[in-house]
Amino acid sequence: MLTLIQARRGSSRLPDKVSLDLCGRPLLVRQVERVQQAKLAGRVAVITTDEASDDPLAALCEQHGIEVFRGSALDLLDRHYQAATHFDETRAVVKIPSDCPLIDPAIIDKVLGFYTETAGQYDFISNLHPATYPDGNDVEVMTFAALETAWREARRPLEREHTTPFFWENPDRFRLANVAWETGLDYSMSHRFTIDYPADYEFIKAVYEALYPANPHFGLEDILTLLKQRPDIYALNADLAGVNWYRNHLDELKTVDAGNTKQL
Repeated sequence: MLTLIQARRGSSRLPDKVSLDLCGRPLLVRQVERVQQAKLAGRVAVITTDEASDDPLAALCEQHGIEVFRGSALDLLDRHYQAATHFDETRAVVKIPSDCPLIDPAIIDKVLGFYTETAGQYDFISNLHPATYPDGNDVEVMTFAALETAWREARRPLEREHTTPFFWENPDRFRLANVAWETGLDYSMSHRFTIDYPADYEFIKAVYEALYPANPHFGLEDILTLLKQRPDIYALNADLAGVNWYRNHLDELKTVDAGNTKQL
């Protein structure tokens, strides 16, 4: 298994978001630590761009002993494919975005465990279509053969930029499966554990400071218990819950509608 964490140094909304401090270490490093705790993650690497602005990100990875691959800034589908070939991965490739610093390793293992248990039955498995876990626990796994097909045939800009829509927008061509939260709950539009805005960082920082010192391996249930005890932390970015990239492509996506996103 090859797990790729896609990362850029910053955005117009939150510059240099990967280096923001979380209990004494950069946010990206904290996320890599959490992904590496997953028993089934296999080889973990960060894939960033080949632009000079991401030189500090690559240096940060090297400083912390994290494998890094650099590729296209806008064609993330190509970046994932080139990284898979670079690391000589011919079986399964896992995609996790770098804006998920609270991702639960147990959720990663749940998705990858389902892929392993059903070996050969599916081309693409995720926990996002439809999503049920709190936003920021994103796991997508695909066979290398499926990734290569998408890399070769995907044409639309959103398919190249977001890597995986070519799969779930073509259910007649790929064998798809989704892993839902076993509780039966759906917090995908009500709980936001991802980072894209300053308020998100304040939320994630507060969660880390409350939980990490006593339990560096805190998981989803620990976070949810904390939020019940500390509604002030939940409120820090509650108004952003449900905001995601789908909102900009509703006229292009066949399998996503307005109920899966929220406008700012």
